[in-house]
Amino acid sequence: MLLASFLLGVVVYVVVKVFIRALYTVKPNERAVLTSFGRAVRLGEQWVADESLNEDERERYRFPQLRVIGPGGPYFKWPWQEVYKVDVATQSIDLTWDPTKRQTTIEAVTKDNLTTGVDGQIRFRVAEGNLYANCFGVDSPLEHVMGYFIAVLRERIANFVDPKGQSLVDTGDVSGEAGAATVDLTEGVSINDLRKNLPLLNDYMESQCRSTAARYGIELDAALITQIDPPHEVDRALSAINSTRNQVAADISTARADAEQQITMSNRAVDIASNNAQAEVAPLRELAATLMGIKRTGGAAALSAYIRNMRIPLLKQAKRIVQVAGPTAHEGAAIVTGAAGSAGTAGTAGADHASRGGA
Repeated sequence: MLLASFLLGVVVYVVVKVFIRALYTVKPNERAVLTSFGRAVRLGEQWVADESLNEDERERYRFPQLRVIGPGGPYFKWPWQEVYKVDVATQSIDLTWDPTKRQTTIEAVTKDNLTTGVDGQIRFRVAEGNLYANCFGVDSPLEHVMGYFIAVLRERIANFVDPKGQSLVDTGDVSGEAGAATVDLTEGVSINDLRKNLPLLNDYMESQCRSTAARYGIELDAALITQIDPPHEVDRALSAINSTRNQVAADISTARADAEQQITMSNRAVDIASNNAQAEVAPLRELAATLMGIKRTGGAAALSAYIRNMRIPLLKQAKRIVQVAGPTAHEGAAIVTGAAGSAGTAGTAGADHASRGGA
Protein backbone atom coordinates (compact mmCIF):
# COMPACT_ATOMS: atom_id res chain seq x y z
CA MET A 1 0.00 0.00 0.00
CA LEU A 2 2.79 2.40 0.83
CA LEU A 3 4.59 1.52 -2.35
CA ALA A 4 1.45 2.17 -4.38
CA SER A 5 0.98 5.55 -2.72
CA PHE A 6 4.61 6.44 -3.37
CA LEU A 7 4.32 5.49 -7.02
CA LEU A 8 1.08 7.45 -7.33
CA GLY A 9 2.78 10.51 -5.85
CA VAL A 10 5.67 10.14 -8.27
CA VAL A 11 3.25 9.92 -11.18
CA VAL A 12 1.33 13.00 -10.00
CA TYR A 13 4.60 14.92 -9.57
CA VAL A 14 5.76 13.95 -13.03
CA VAL A 15 2.42 14.92 -14.54
CA VAL A 16 2.40 18.29 -12.83
CA LYS A 17 6.08 18.99 -13.44
CA VAL A 18 6.35 17.72 -16.98
CA PHE A 19 2.96 18.12 -18.55
CA ILE A 20 1.25 20.96 -16.69
CA ARG A 21 4.15 23.25 -15.79
CA ALA A 22 5.89 22.38 -19.04
CA LEU A 23 3.26 24.28 -21.01
CA TYR A 24 3.40 28.05 -21.21
CA THR A 25 2.03 30.89 -23.35
CA VAL A 26 3.42 34.25 -24.43
CA LYS A 27 1.20 37.34 -24.51
CA PRO A 28 1.14 39.70 -27.52
CA ASN A 29 3.16 42.32 -25.65
CA GLU A 30 5.72 39.81 -24.40
CA ARG A 31 8.75 37.95 -25.69
CA ALA A 32 10.30 34.89 -24.07
CA VAL A 33 13.68 33.18 -23.95
CA LEU A 34 14.59 29.71 -22.67
CA THR A 35 17.48 28.52 -20.56
CA SER A 36 18.65 24.91 -20.39
CA PHE A 37 20.47 24.06 -17.17
CA GLY A 38 20.92 27.80 -16.62
CA ARG A 39 22.38 28.57 -20.07
CA ALA A 40 20.32 30.68 -22.44
CA VAL A 41 19.39 29.07 -25.74
CA ARG A 42 21.38 30.94 -28.39
CA LEU A 43 21.37 31.35 -32.16
CA GLY A 44 24.62 29.58 -32.86
CA GLU A 45 27.65 31.85 -32.63
CA GLN A 46 25.86 35.07 -33.54
CA TRP A 47 26.62 38.17 -31.49
CA VAL A 48 24.86 41.49 -31.06
CA ALA A 49 26.48 44.17 -33.24
CA ASP A 50 25.94 47.91 -32.95
CA GLU A 51 27.78 50.55 -34.98
CA SER A 52 27.22 53.19 -32.28
CA LEU A 53 29.76 51.48 -29.99
CA ASN A 54 33.50 51.99 -30.24
CA GLU A 55 36.03 49.16 -30.15
CA ASP A 56 36.43 49.13 -26.36
CA GLU A 57 32.68 49.19 -25.81
CA ARG A 58 32.15 46.37 -28.30
CA GLU A 59 34.49 44.18 -26.29
CA ARG A 60 32.82 45.16 -23.04
CA TYR A 61 29.22 44.75 -24.24
CA ARG A 62 29.67 41.58 -26.31
CA PHE A 63 26.39 39.71 -25.88
CA PRO A 64 25.13 36.65 -27.80
CA GLN A 65 21.89 36.63 -29.74
CA LEU A 66 19.20 34.44 -28.20
CA ARG A 67 16.36 32.46 -29.69
CA VAL A 68 13.34 34.66 -29.06
CA ILE A 69 9.93 33.07 -28.62
CA GLY A 70 7.15 35.23 -30.01
CA PRO A 71 3.53 35.61 -28.90
CA GLY A 72 1.38 32.49 -28.95
CA GLY A 73 1.30 29.09 -27.33
CA PRO A 74 0.97 26.87 -25.59
CA TYR A 75 4.66 26.04 -25.86
CA PHE A 76 6.41 23.06 -24.28
CA LYS A 77 9.55 23.09 -22.18
CA TRP A 78 11.47 20.40 -20.37
CA PRO A 79 11.72 20.38 -16.59
CA TRP A 80 15.37 21.49 -16.74
CA GLN A 81 14.41 24.52 -18.78
CA GLU A 82 13.26 27.89 -17.49
CA VAL A 83 11.23 30.57 -19.30
CA TYR A 84 12.05 34.27 -18.97
CA LYS A 85 9.39 36.65 -20.22
CA VAL A 86 9.85 40.37 -20.81
CA ASP A 87 7.36 43.09 -21.67
CA VAL A 88 8.30 44.72 -25.00
CA ALA A 89 5.55 47.36 -24.96
CA THR A 90 6.62 51.00 -25.02
CA GLN A 91 6.66 52.45 -21.52
CA SER A 92 7.36 55.86 -20.02
CA ILE A 93 9.10 56.82 -16.82
CA ASP A 94 9.81 60.12 -15.10
CA LEU A 95 13.36 61.46 -15.08
CA THR A 96 13.26 61.68 -11.30
CA TRP A 97 12.83 57.92 -10.93
CA ASP A 98 15.57 56.45 -8.79
CA PRO A 99 15.19 53.23 -6.79
CA THR A 100 17.75 54.40 -4.22
CA LYS A 101 16.27 57.80 -3.26
CA ARG A 102 13.28 60.10 -3.60
CA GLN A 103 13.67 63.30 -5.61
CA THR A 104 11.38 65.82 -7.26
CA THR A 105 13.73 67.16 -9.92
CA ILE A 106 17.07 66.51 -11.60
CA GLU A 107 19.68 69.14 -10.83
CA ALA A 108 22.21 70.23 -13.45
CA VAL A 109 24.76 73.06 -13.72
CA THR A 110 24.79 75.27 -16.82
CA LYS A 111 27.83 76.74 -18.55
CA ASP A 112 27.44 80.00 -16.59
CA ASN A 113 27.41 78.09 -13.27
CA LEU A 114 23.68 78.32 -12.62
CA THR A 115 22.03 75.36 -10.95
CA THR A 116 18.79 74.49 -12.70
CA GLY A 117 16.14 71.84 -12.32
CA VAL A 118 15.21 69.52 -15.18
CA ASP A 119 11.92 67.65 -15.42
CA GLY A 120 10.48 65.37 -18.05
CA GLN A 121 10.07 61.77 -19.09
CA ILE A 122 11.63 59.18 -21.34
CA ARG A 123 9.87 56.56 -23.43
CA PHE A 124 11.60 53.22 -23.75
CA ARG A 125 11.06 49.59 -24.67
CA VAL A 126 12.99 46.37 -24.35
CA ALA A 127 15.25 45.66 -27.33
CA GLU A 128 14.14 42.38 -28.87
CA GLY A 129 17.47 42.01 -30.61
CA ASN A 130 19.42 42.04 -27.33
CA LEU A 131 17.38 40.19 -24.74
CA TYR A 132 20.53 38.67 -23.27
CA ALA A 133 21.69 42.05 -21.94
CA ASN A 134 18.26 42.80 -20.53
CA CYS A 135 17.68 39.43 -18.87
CA PHE A 136 21.18 38.25 -17.96
CA GLY A 137 23.77 40.89 -18.88
CA VAL A 138 23.19 43.53 -16.18
CA ASP A 139 21.21 43.79 -12.98
CA SER A 140 18.38 46.35 -13.14
CA PRO A 141 18.97 47.50 -16.74
CA LEU A 142 16.47 50.36 -16.42
CA GLU A 143 18.47 51.80 -13.55
CA HIS A 144 21.59 51.70 -15.70
CA VAL A 145 19.76 53.40 -18.58
CA MET A 146 18.51 56.20 -16.32
CA GLY A 147 21.99 56.75 -14.91
CA TYR A 148 23.50 56.89 -18.40
CA PHE A 149 20.77 59.27 -19.61
CA ILE A 150 21.17 61.65 -16.67
CA ALA A 151 24.97 61.68 -17.08
CA VAL A 152 24.71 62.59 -20.78
CA LEU A 153 22.02 65.18 -20.01
CA ARG A 154 24.11 66.95 -17.38
CA GLU A 155 27.16 66.98 -19.66
CA ARG A 156 25.10 68.50 -22.48
CA ILE A 157 23.54 71.16 -20.24
CA ALA A 158 26.97 72.13 -18.89
CA ASN A 159 28.29 72.79 -22.42
CA PHE A 160 25.16 73.86 -24.27
CA VAL A 161 25.41 76.89 -26.58
CA ASP A 162 22.51 78.13 -28.67
CA PRO A 163 23.39 77.16 -32.28
CA LYS A 164 20.91 79.72 -33.62
CA GLY A 165 22.29 82.56 -31.51
CA GLN A 166 23.71 85.51 -33.41
CA SER A 167 26.10 88.08 -31.99
CA LEU A 168 24.45 91.35 -31.11
CA VAL A 169 27.34 93.25 -32.69
CA ASP A 170 29.93 92.32 -35.27
CA THR A 171 33.14 91.41 -33.42
CA GLY A 172 35.24 90.96 -36.57
CA ASP A 173 36.97 94.34 -36.32
CA VAL A 174 36.96 94.65 -32.53
CA SER A 175 39.98 93.67 -30.46
CA GLY A 176 41.46 94.21 -27.03
CA GLU A 177 39.32 95.26 -24.07
CA ALA A 178 36.54 96.45 -26.37
CA GLY A 179 36.42 93.02 -27.99
CA ALA A 180 36.21 91.31 -24.60
CA ALA A 181 33.38 93.60 -23.55
CA THR A 182 31.59 92.87 -26.81
CA VAL A 183 31.89 89.12 -26.28
CA ASP A 184 30.45 89.49 -22.78
CA LEU A 185 27.61 91.51 -24.21
CA THR A 186 26.76 89.03 -26.93
CA GLU A 187 26.74 85.96 -24.69
CA GLY A 188 23.25 84.84 -23.75
CA VAL A 189 21.97 83.29 -20.56
CA SER A 190 22.34 79.54 -20.90
CA ILE A 191 19.02 78.78 -19.20
CA ASN A 192 17.24 80.89 -21.80
CA ASP A 193 19.13 79.09 -24.57
CA LEU A 194 18.09 75.73 -23.14
CA ARG A 195 14.45 76.75 -22.85
CA LYS A 196 14.38 77.96 -26.45
CA ASN A 197 16.02 74.78 -27.74
CA LEU A 198 14.24 72.00 -25.86
CA PRO A 199 13.42 70.11 -29.11
CA LEU A 200 17.08 70.30 -30.10
CA LEU A 201 18.12 69.06 -26.67
CA ASN A 202 15.68 66.14 -26.91
CA ASP A 203 17.00 65.21 -30.36
CA TYR A 204 20.56 65.28 -29.04
CA MET A 205 19.66 63.01 -26.13
CA GLU A 206 17.94 60.53 -28.43
CA SER A 207 20.95 60.37 -30.75
CA GLN A 208 23.44 59.99 -27.89
CA CYS A 209 21.42 57.28 -26.15
CA ARG A 210 20.96 55.00 -29.15
CA SER A 211 23.69 52.76 -27.79
CA THR A 212 21.59 51.81 -24.74
CA ALA A 213 20.09 48.94 -26.75
CA ALA A 214 23.53 47.39 -27.21
CA ARG A 215 24.65 48.25 -23.68
CA TYR A 216 21.65 47.33 -21.55
CA GLY A 217 19.05 45.82 -23.88
CA ILE A 218 16.69 48.81 -23.63
CA GLU A 219 15.91 51.12 -26.56
CA LEU A 220 15.25 54.79 -25.91
CA ASP A 221 12.15 55.63 -27.93
CA ALA A 222 11.95 59.35 -27.13
CA ALA A 223 13.34 61.94 -24.74
CA LEU A 224 10.62 64.25 -23.42
CA ILE A 225 12.41 67.00 -21.49
CA THR A 226 9.63 69.51 -20.86
CA GLN A 227 10.81 71.88 -18.15
CA ILE A 228 14.04 73.64 -17.23
CA ASP A 229 13.70 76.00 -14.28
CA PRO A 230 16.30 77.65 -12.05
CA PRO A 231 15.82 77.85 -8.28
CA HIS A 232 13.42 80.49 -6.99
CA GLU A 233 16.22 82.73 -5.69
CA VAL A 234 17.68 82.94 -9.20
CA ASP A 235 14.43 83.86 -10.97
CA ARG A 236 14.49 87.57 -10.08
CA ALA A 237 18.11 88.06 -11.12
CA LEU A 238 17.51 86.10 -14.29
CA SER A 239 14.52 88.27 -15.18
CA ALA A 240 16.62 91.42 -14.71
CA ILE A 241 19.36 90.00 -16.93
CA ASN A 242 16.85 89.11 -19.62
CA SER A 243 15.26 92.57 -19.54
CA THR A 244 18.63 94.32 -19.79
CA ARG A 245 19.85 92.09 -22.58
CA ASN A 246 16.62 92.53 -24.54
CA GLN A 247 16.88 96.31 -24.15
CA VAL A 248 20.50 96.29 -25.34
CA ALA A 249 19.55 94.13 -28.32
CA ALA A 250 16.69 96.47 -29.19
CA ASP A 251 18.93 99.56 -28.95
CA ILE A 252 21.60 97.99 -31.13
CA SER A 253 19.02 96.91 -33.70
CA THR A 254 17.58 100.43 -33.78
CA ALA A 255 21.04 101.98 -34.19
CA ARG A 256 21.86 99.57 -36.99
CA ALA A 257 18.60 100.36 -38.77
CA ASP A 258 19.21 104.13 -38.47
CA ALA A 259 22.78 103.79 -39.74
CA GLU A 260 21.69 101.68 -42.70
CA GLN A 261 18.95 104.19 -43.51
CA GLN A 262 21.41 107.11 -43.42
CA ILE A 263 23.85 105.23 -45.64
CA THR A 264 21.11 104.40 -48.13
CA MET A 265 19.90 108.02 -48.23
CA SER A 266 23.47 109.29 -48.71
CA ASN A 267 24.08 106.89 -51.58
CA ARG A 268 20.85 107.99 -53.25
CA ALA A 269 21.76 111.67 -52.81
CA VAL A 270 25.16 111.06 -54.40
CA ASP A 271 23.54 109.25 -57.32
CA ILE A 272 21.02 112.07 -57.84
CA ALA A 273 23.74 114.75 -57.74
CA SER A 274 25.89 112.79 -60.19
CA ASN A 275 22.98 112.35 -62.59
CA ASN A 276 22.10 116.08 -62.41
CA ALA A 277 25.71 117.08 -63.08
CA GLN A 278 25.92 114.73 -66.04
CA ALA A 279 22.63 116.09 -67.39
CA GLU A 280 23.93 119.68 -67.18
CA VAL A 281 27.31 118.89 -68.73
CA ALA A 282 26.02 116.74 -71.59
CA PRO A 283 24.43 119.61 -73.67
CA LEU A 284 27.53 121.76 -73.24
CA ARG A 285 29.79 118.95 -74.40
CA GLU A 286 27.55 118.25 -77.36
CA LEU A 287 27.46 121.95 -78.33
CA ALA A 288 31.24 122.25 -77.99
CA ALA A 289 31.73 119.17 -80.15
CA THR A 290 29.37 120.62 -82.78
CA LEU A 291 31.19 123.96 -82.89
CA MET A 292 34.58 122.28 -83.05
CA GLY A 293 33.34 120.16 -85.94
CA ILE A 294 32.09 123.24 -87.80
CA LYS A 295 35.41 125.05 -87.33
CA ARG A 296 37.36 121.94 -88.33
CA THR A 297 35.42 121.49 -91.55
CA GLY A 298 34.59 125.11 -92.55
CA GLY A 299 37.19 127.15 -90.76
CA ALA A 300 36.84 130.24 -88.58
CA ALA A 301 34.59 131.99 -91.13
CA ALA A 302 32.03 129.16 -91.02
CA LEU A 303 32.12 129.18 -87.22
CA SER A 304 31.56 132.96 -87.10
CA ALA A 305 28.66 132.65 -89.56
CA TYR A 306 27.10 129.84 -87.49
CA ILE A 307 27.39 131.85 -84.29
CA ARG A 308 25.91 134.93 -85.99
CA ASN A 309 22.98 132.93 -87.30
CA MET A 310 22.40 131.41 -83.85
CA ARG A 311 22.35 134.86 -82.24
CA ILE A 312 19.64 136.25 -84.50
CA PRO A 313 16.68 134.36 -82.94
CA LEU A 314 18.10 135.01 -79.47
CA LEU A 315 18.32 138.75 -80.12
CA LYS A 316 14.67 138.81 -81.12
CA GLN A 317 13.66 137.31 -77.76
CA ALA A 318 16.14 139.25 -75.60
CA LYS A 319 15.04 142.08 -73.34
CA ARG A 320 18.54 143.43 -72.67
CA ILE A 321 21.89 143.09 -74.47
CA VAL A 322 25.23 143.79 -72.82
CA GLN A 323 28.12 144.20 -75.23
CA VAL A 324 31.59 143.38 -73.85
CA ALA A 325 34.43 144.92 -75.87
CA GLY A 326 37.78 143.17 -76.27
CA PRO A 327 41.16 143.90 -77.85
CA THR A 328 40.16 141.97 -80.96
CA ALA A 329 36.92 141.17 -82.65
CA HIS A 330 37.13 137.52 -81.70
CA GLU A 331 37.48 138.27 -77.99
CA GLY A 332 34.35 140.39 -77.86
CA ALA A 333 31.24 138.64 -76.59
CA ALA A 334 27.64 139.52 -76.07
CA ILE A 335 25.69 138.39 -73.05
CA VAL A 336 22.03 138.11 -73.91
CA THR A 337 19.57 138.15 -71.04
CA GLY A 338 15.88 137.65 -71.08
CA ALA A 339 13.68 134.75 -72.15
CA ALA A 340 16.54 132.91 -73.85
CA GLY A 341 19.42 134.31 -71.80
CA SER A 342 20.71 130.96 -70.64
CA ALA A 343 20.79 129.60 -74.19
CA GLY A 344 22.68 132.64 -75.40
CA THR A 345 25.25 132.35 -72.67
CA ALA A 346 25.69 128.64 -73.37
CA GLY A 347 26.14 129.32 -77.07
CA THR A 348 28.76 131.99 -76.42
CA ALA A 349 30.63 129.75 -73.95
CA GLY A 350 30.55 126.90 -76.45
CA ALA A 351 31.89 129.18 -79.17
CA ASP A 352 34.75 130.35 -76.95
CA HIS A 353 35.58 126.73 -76.10
CA ALA A 354 35.50 125.79 -79.78
CA SER A 355 37.75 128.72 -80.67
CA ARG A 356 40.31 127.72 -78.04
CA GLY A 357 40.08 124.08 -79.12
CA GLY A 358 40.66 125.00 -82.74
CA ALA A 359 43.59 127.19 -81.86
